[in-house]
Amino acid sequence: MGKIDKGVGCSASGCKNPGERSISRQQLAGSGLSAGGDDRRVYLCREHYKEWKKATKKDRSAERARWS
Repeated sequence: MGKIDKGVGCSASGCKNPGERSISRQQLAGSGLSAGGDDRRVYLCREHYKEWKKATKKDRSAERARWS
């Protein structure tokens, strides 16, 4: 049972929604979103995860192309 199942909240600053996805803090760094805390993992609610996906779409596709 992970932290999301236990009910961890969204790590984005000013957000009180429950977390749905976790990403590494390194992945969050290039997206423009800010998160509090010093943990290695960042938990995002549905809305912030969607923002992160849109902000990093080109970077993630370039990363996938590099591996194939």
